[in-house]
Amino acid sequence: MAKIHMILQGKGGVGKSMIAAVLAQYKAELGTAPLCIDTDPVNATFEGYKALGVQRLNIMDGDEINTRRFDDLIEKIATAKGDVIIDNGASSFVPLSHYLISNQVPTLLKDMGHELVVHTVVTGGQALLDTISGFAQLVSQFPEECTFVVWLNPYWGAIQHEGKGFEQLKAYQTNKTRVSAIVQIPVLKEETHGRDFSEMLQARETFDEAIASEARSIMTRQRLKIVKSQIYGQLENAAVL
Repeated sequence: MAKIHMILQGKGGVGKSMIAAVLAQYKAELGTAPLCIDTDPVNATFEGYKALGVQRLNIMDGDEINTRRFDDLIEKIATAKGDVIIDNGASSFVPLSHYLISNQVPTLLKDMGHELVVHTVVTGGQALLDTISGFAQLVSQFPEECTFVVWLNPYWGAIQHEGKGFEQLKAYQTNKTRVSAIVQIPVLKEETHGRDFSEMLQARETFDEAIASEARSIMTRQRLKIVKSQIYGQLENAAVL
């Protein structure tokens, strides 16, 4: 049985491609390199990670799903020998979600022996309420056979609303039985760990590439090792992964 990891969130610029890249690296480090697919029709950030061998597949024609290309996506999933990681853009979030549900794709994948794991991200700052709403919307739309992983990204600010953290909010409390894991992206000091991590992401480099790069200082590489360890430690504890 393969696990189909799909990163979905209607808000742009909240870290979906980062999550896809980190997840792909983690899976590869376990010894099973996943099939990586970038379906973002606007910003093919995930495809930029050459070390991950990401395939680009634009499943959109304007604002509509191109059914033939979507069929190609399902064929790739069906024949995959291991896990699949699919990054999706904000601009295609609504039509793709609708298409997946209306065509009963989660049930189809289950019947094929696969497990659909939906990863979504909640971030702080101005996008907090939008991303929380996106999470609640996804859980309400997708059937029970789908598993959810929530990534908390504090890059834009603390993930709190009216003094409550994510796990205290109504959106989570109402849907917590559907959430198999919560991954907390660490709060990184802007001038050190944060800058190093951001520069690595902008260069579309994996942790291993950046840590091995002699162009970076010894302390930069050390800080990236720490960030990698902090994130991977949480992924190790997420049984669904």
